[in-house]
Amino acid sequence: MHMPGHKRNTNIMSMINPYEIDITEIDGFDNLHDANDVLKKAMERAAHLYHSEHTHFLVNGSTVGILSGISAVVNRGDTVIVARNCHKAVYHAIYLNDLKPVYIYPQIEQNYDINGGISPEKVEEMLINNPNTKLVILTSPTYEGIVSNVKKIAKICHRFHVPLMIDEAHGAHFGFSKDFPVTSIESGADLVIHSVHKTLPSFTQTALLHVNGKFVDNERVKKMLSIYESSSPSYILMASIDLCIELLENRGEELFTQYKKNLDTFKMGLELKHLTILDESVKNQSDVYAIDESKIVISTKNSNITGKMLYDKLLNKYKIQLEMASMNYVIAMTSICDSKEGFERLRSALIEIDFEIDDNYRIQDRTSNSNSITITTQKYTIYEASHKESEDILLSKANGRICGEYVYVYPPGIPLIVPGEEISNDFIEKLIEYKQSGLDVKGLKGVNEEFIIVLREERTK
Repeated sequence: MHMPGHKRNTNIMSMINPYEIDITEIDGFDNLHDANDVLKKAMERAAHLYHSEHTHFLVNGSTVGILSGISAVVNRGDTVIVARNCHKAVYHAIYLNDLKPVYIYPQIEQNYDINGGISPEKVEEMLINNPNTKLVILTSPTYEGIVSNVKKIAKICHRFHVPLMIDEAHGAHFGFSKDFPVTSIESGADLVIHSVHKTLPSFTQTALLHVNGKFVDNERVKKMLSIYESSSPSYILMASIDLCIELLENRGEELFTQYKKNLDTFKMGLELKHLTILDESVKNQSDVYAIDESKIVISTKNSNITGKMLYDKLLNKYKIQLEMASMNYVIAMTSICDSKEGFERLRSALIEIDFEIDDNYRIQDRTSNSNSITITTQKYTIYEASHKESEDILLSKANGRICGEYVYVYPPGIPLIVPGEEISNDFIEKLIEYKQSGLDVKGLKGVNEEFIIVLREERTK
């Protein structure tokens, strides 16, 4: 149970031979970067479906929407307020525009060791303290399905005449059923990015960028898209988006009704003694406004196994591929294209595994989740740090040095530390534990990933 959202389910989605539709900007087939015919109509259909003023097809993933949206709003050197649990694409936009980020940290939901929501009151406080802010950038829902109070945050931002961008990549399915949260578009965000390939039946790399309100110039967004996005966009990918939109128009209610039944059946009477599944009980705690139940988050915190151990057992013994593993939980990512049989297999496997867990043993002193962010001290902007000389040193010797590279666990790709931030012993210990637990840590070097890139001769301690 993992991306992409189409799950290779050809009973729901199918396409003719892709070679037959792999064309370019020939007569009658429009141009994505100057759309005035079939592509213009297709994007207008998508905008109508999502209740958006403007919607742009993206063939370079949500990444290109993030890069273009941010670049359309800011000038070089501007200040932006950024949720510290944003995807690395946001940090790349910060680098490219030499922005000055002011970070807002999500609370940690202690029962599940996951990032909670973003506090509207904290956003307001930061806007007061940083009056030159040009953009607020948040992620909602998170990888784990945690939704922030976007409506309240949007009202606060607009009171300060500041636009709000929401990376809603994991919420492209929102708004099509009362059983899921409303979209950030309906909640008043100015820029919203959707990865249709993540949670809906569309090909990998396909996404949407929605532009609304008076604080963002759509023409400037289009200009930035023409810079960052391929000048030869794939018609196969664009056709995939259009087919997805058509499916939602014609069969959305039917498919989401069945999907909800599958989710309810999976949870009904599922009594686990050691493993726990994220549910509505976390709402109104740690700034959690709502949850996305399409993400089945299974916690191992109160057991004798780690998230990675559960992930491996489901894969190797039960042949169930999940989306990701963290220290204390795993994520099964579901969609309207998952089969009833798939839900039943996961349910049965979890019951068996839970029964086998030792009642008398629990892993002690386990590090919290691998997506939680250690609060770091920023010594240079990302742009400044990226243009300084660097060197590789042993991770164990890096305390007090200034990081010269992004380090993150993948998936999902949320930086644990970025260039220009000081490396602490806490960070080193956490990273070593992640590696020992078998998590896929990116950004380190060496055969055994024992080296980290730091700025040359930059030491604070």
